Amino acid sequence: MRNEPERRYGDDEIDLFELVEGLWKQKVLIILTTVIVTAAAVAYALLATPIYEAKVFVQPPSQNDVAQLNYGRGGDSGLSMLGVKDVYEIYLRHLQSESLRREFFRNVYLPSLPEDERDGSQDVMYARFQEVLSLGVAAKDTPNRFFVKANLPDPQQAAEWVVRYVEMAGQRGVKEVTKDVKADATIKANNIEQQIHAARESARKQREDQIAQLSEALVVARSIGLEKPPIISNNLSREVSAGMDGSLTYMRGSKALEAEIDNLRKRTSDDPFVHNLRQRQEAIAFYRTLQIVPGVVQVYRQDGAIESPDKPIKPKKLLIVVLGVAAGLALGLLLAFLRHLKSEITARRSMGA
Repeated sequence: MRNEPERRYGDDEIDLFELVEGLWKQKVLIILTTVIVTAAAVAYALLATPIYEAKVFVQPPSQNDVAQLNYGRGGDSGLSMLGVKDVYEIYLRHLQSESLRREFFRNVYLPSLPEDERDGSQDVMYARFQEVLSLGVAAKDTPNRFFVKANLPDPQQAAEWVVRYVEMAGQRGVKEVTKDVKADATIKANNIEQQIHAARESARKQREDQIAQLSEALVVARSIGLEKPPIISNNLSREVSAGMDGSLTYMRGSKALEAEIDNLRKRTSDDPFVHNLRQRQEAIAFYRTLQIVPGVVQVYRQDGAIESPDKPIKPKKLLIVVLGVAAGLALGLLLAFLRHLKSEITARRSMGA
């Protein structure tokens, strides 16, 4: 029997006190490992390339920014007014489009790389670009407010890139919305032109119908020998004069009918008799010559000024050092434990022999 309390429950179990004692004997190894790993972490924190983040926020334009787009729209024009929401949706579609990202990747990101890096895989470089430039919703409670951010070693370049990206999306948005407005104006002018053509044709046919009606009345007037309209006295004169149309047209007399028919046949243009012709022609001229100045139209507003960041977001030096100390200590304890375990196994084998 043993006189001291047992601290071991079986041959394969590790005595906690012996383990602590064994680790304490390896304290130099633990300290040295911790110092080496911590030194490596400090070196990385000091030597790693700092990354700066530039961020710009965009929001819907004001009503005044889209006012020029609504010239000739609304009212009885048949063209709906363009609101801030309509224009901003076009801008957001371009801001989030893959085609814009690809254009920025080709024209801005690739030229910024060293020449030897441009020969690599395009997919790999594009995946890296996706991490450099990103965008999203600023906050859940403001779904129409977006941000664009760039993470680069050069703070000035990061600021320039985010501004350039939102401007490229804005240029695309303005181009699309002005193109749509001009297309609407062209279609409106074409429709009015068709209406004028139809009205002129209708006036010509009405003149031909009128000639036919007067010609029949002329035949009747000649057959009864009525050259001049009859003179009717008293109150009947006004009523009969007002009713000299339709079946009573012949009562105007053959001379009046001949003169009217001759005048209708010699008419060179029916334009003066087309309803609202001049107003329609003015509308055509307006829509044909409608010009939208792109510099006046804004499809977004930048929320605040963008400035070059002066504090890097990476590397987080303090966090790296703390993690280095923790990792070094853990690695040192692991190595010390393995050395202690190895010595225990060796001792047991020698005792067994």
